[in-house]
Amino acid sequence: MLVRIVKMTFEADKIELFLSVFNRNKEKIRNSNGCELLELYQDRHNPTIFFTYSYWQHESNLENYRNSELFKGVWAKTKVLFSNKPEAWSVEKQVVLE
Repeated sequence: MLVRIVKMTFEADKIELFLSVFNRNKEKIRNSNGCELLELYQDRHNPTIFFTYSYWQHESNLENYRNSELFKGVWAKTKVLFSNKPEAWSVEKQVVLE
């Protein structure tokens, strides 16, 4: 399983617009082939910083999503709202304690 973490920093006056775009598309993203989980987090001390965590069965599933019309449309609407360059990591879980 691959975990994709994306850090996004927005202009303060663009946060509501971002949330609108995310909320309109979150179910479609989550239902993409191979996506097992989608989460959105907001920094407690800097509300302009958000993180998405998504779990993918295989790296190819993530790549297929990133090449999809859904991703291209969402990304086009989202990237114009950034105040800083986004950062992304693809990681593998090593330990889980529940």
